[in-house]
Amino acid sequence: MNKQLIVASLMLGLSTASNAATYYVAPAGDDAATGSKDAPWKTIARAQAAAAAGDTIYFRGGNYTYTAGVNTCATRTDTVNAVTLDKSGSAGSLIHYWAYPGETPVFDFSQMKDDCRVKGFNVVANWVHLKGLEVTGVPQQPENRLNHESWGVWINGSHNIFEQLNTHHNMGPGVFIKNGSYNLVLNSDSHHNYDPYTSNGAGQSADGFGAHVKADNPGNVFRGCRAWSNSDDGFDLINAFSPVLIENSWTWSQGYLPGTNISLPAGNGNGFKLGGYGGKYVPNAAKHTIRFSVAFNNKASGFYANHHPIANDFYNNTSFGNNTDFNMLGIDENGKPINLGTLRNNIAFGSKQLSNMQGADDQLNSWNLPVGVTAADFQSISSIGWDAPRKADGSLPVLTSFHLVPGSLLKNKGSNIGLPFNVGAPDLGAFEN
Repeated sequence: MNKQLIVASLMLGLSTASNAATYYVAPAGDDAATGSKDAPWKTIARAQAAAAAGDTIYFRGGNYTYTAGVNTCATRTDTVNAVTLDKSGSAGSLIHYWAYPGETPVFDFSQMKDDCRVKGFNVVANWVHLKGLEVTGVPQQPENRLNHESWGVWINGSHNIFEQLNTHHNMGPGVFIKNGSYNLVLNSDSHHNYDPYTSNGAGQSADGFGAHVKADNPGNVFRGCRAWSNSDDGFDLINAFSPVLIENSWTWSQGYLPGTNISLPAGNGNGFKLGGYGGKYVPNAAKHTIRFSVAFNNKASGFYANHHPIANDFYNNTSFGNNTDFNMLGIDENGKPINLGTLRNNIAFGSKQLSNMQGADDQLNSWNLPVGVTAADFQSISSIGWDAPRKADGSLPVLTSFHLVPGSLLKNKGSNIGLPFNVGAPDLGAFEN
């Protein structure tokens, strides 16, 4: 392997060791087998026991059904784990838990009856890479209204990659970073998550993606992700004390009973909720960044500062059809409302575009220009098709919606803030044409 390929492999966490092993797991497998392609194991637990840094475990397509956690509920407010990944790889040699090419392994937790909170995947390892897995059905029990959400994928590790996951119909967030640093959630979807039995109201806690990391845990990134039809928020960074980056991601239809337009009173309904600490001022707040992202048709705000104590960065985003497109409500050191945010090169389109903007640092956005934004600026203004199948490499589908037409006055009207653009000056919005 030449020097350039070695460097690229290390950046992606790929193994350069020649002795890395490959194992296989299948729904009809046998944990007493050899783990080969022709004699696969049955469980992820058996595969983890054998795996070492740099190894790859392929999961064949089909349903992996779970009926109980690996531990039991000590109390009705306890937490059980269905799958625990606690064996770490190493820098440049991740342990890979991958879908077999062209197949979809479905981890179904809907049959679990544990009478407390549930984590589908409890990832406490470092340097692991999950790819192509479907995670669904993580439950709450209707008789138990003592808890908040359960979780599809719960993360308390570092240097992990979560790629091309499809987390849906869980009774809580699809993907939740509790703590850890330098985790990458890449090209993943989280949708139709709804927590009907949460103690503080049905729908209060089922976000698509969340990160609530402690201080000194930098480097967590959501890239190329989609969240739709979740009962609470699409992306939620409340109580995150370390910076989080969200980029090239889309969110829509949050805050409703999934699959309907029925508003849930307890569901917040924001597309991107960038921080905040429960309405309290904290002196050590983290600055979060969101860029090249799209929010639409959310019950509340598309992009929301959520009482954050410092100005987050909102760069090259597009928002339309939300109750409010951009809401910069922050909080000052005396606990009083203040408007905070640094906004550049964004587009708001629709009837109610801005809230709590006066005093925020907003320049060279669509609403700062002397010209209005009309449907004629875009190739399409359709809200249909954003959930289309991803490209073969897992990246977002190519749409025409809210891409600027060549003659739009929104082209080349942005500010050079150090992000890539084509010629002249950056275009406004999420899509550089």
